[in-house]
Amino acid sequence: MTLDVAILAAGKGSRMKSNLPKVLHKIAGTPMVQHVLNTAKELPGAKLHLIVGHEGEKVSAECQNFSANIVWQDNPQGTGDALRRVAPHLQVHGSTLTLYGDVPLIQASTLNAMTALSSPNSLVLLTIKLENPMGYGRIVRNDQGQVIAITEQKDASAKELLINEVNTGILLAPNKHLQKWLAALSNNNAQGEYYLTDIIAMAAQDGVEIVTVHPENEAEVSGVNDRIQLAALEREWQQQQARVLMENGASLLDPTRIDIRGELSTGQDVVIDINCIFEGKVVLGDNVEIGANCHLKDCQIGDGTILKSHTLIEDSVIGKHCDIGPFARLRPGTQLADKAKIGNFVETKKAIIGEGSKVNHLSYIGDTRMGAGVNVGAGTITCNYDGMHKHLTQVADNVFIGSNSSLVAPVRIGEGATVAAGSTVTRDVEANQLVLARSRQTQKDNWVRAAKKS
Repeated sequence: MTLDVAILAAGKGSRMKSNLPKVLHKIAGTPMVQHVLNTAKELPGAKLHLIVGHEGEKVSAECQNFSANIVWQDNPQGTGDALRRVAPHLQVHGSTLTLYGDVPLIQASTLNAMTALSSPNSLVLLTIKLENPMGYGRIVRNDQGQVIAITEQKDASAKELLINEVNTGILLAPNKHLQKWLAALSNNNAQGEYYLTDIIAMAAQDGVEIVTVHPENEAEVSGVNDRIQLAALEREWQQQQARVLMENGASLLDPTRIDIRGELSTGQDVVIDINCIFEGKVVLGDNVEIGANCHLKDCQIGDGTILKSHTLIEDSVIGKHCDIGPFARLRPGTQLADKAKIGNFVETKKAIIGEGSKVNHLSYIGDTRMGAGVNVGAGTITCNYDGMHKHLTQVADNVFIGSNSSLVAPVRIGEGATVAAGSTVTRDVEANQLVLARSRQTQKDNWVRAAKKS
């Protein structure tokens, strides 16, 4: 059977108190609706339909990479109304899975369990039992335990309110029946809306088998209506990622204090201290140690490398057994060979730094090609920008650069050369040369410092 997936994302989300459409608020750095789309596209053969309404242009723009069919729901009148808008786009043979853009943690394994039970004469319903079912539609069963209806909270009788099995809103219905059921929906209810849940009673009347599937946990089917719920699901997501990391052999000194906003993969015996943030795609090799309060984005860290606290690395490749930080910032384009060292308050940008080279303190190295065994003294900077263009600094192997030096690019320092402390180097230096480029020191005997007038 073919599979249509309808994702409802038309609501404003007034309780978010935001100008941003609700479904674009983020979990782990990604809009909620994109979490749902990412899960839905894992389903074999899925054709995606995204129902938009409030600020629909923004929602569709954020989701354009998913090639979803955009369906507009102006003046929305409930979930049934949303599916009625999609109905003309559904494939004749197959089923339609209904998902929600503000229910971001639904798992592909749960949806696959639903599709495995799909048939032309069965409706698959995702339900869950809650200790406190307040606000949810109740699953009504007959004496044989068969589902016969879903009754919304505001329309439920006193007896129905005692039921703790509730509707999650996620269902999978055969299209040959769904089209007829949607056309028959009525808005004669307390809300004046077209409830998608009304098709359950229609399915029972038509003799369609109604089967139920249950998620692994409540978080999978929890929706977001305000920022409190958004924060709760953010923590749930992060805890899920933390568990996976620890199952794969990483040690988290406090699993409740880590934020993964992308994809993090770890080798064996990785240790991650508290309050670290990982964005984009980050790869940590074996025996990597990450100190507290580090922020890594789109980078690769080689085996045995140590990142001390408060280190920031973005779009960089770090070799094996490097030593970085604390308070270091490696900007995009940085590449460190094995055993390189970047110390405290050092910033790099588009810098290739060779094996065993050291930039220990208070330096800026930008647009630089540095060889192996180089030692850069404290306070050294590469002057790579002339106000219009960036220029390259080249430092060969085994160069020694004294403290408080300025290398004015474009410039080349030859192999084994020494730059004396405090030098401003504006011309190329040949191999094994000593360069002193600083003002001559002048001294005056018996000089009297001016005194302040009383």
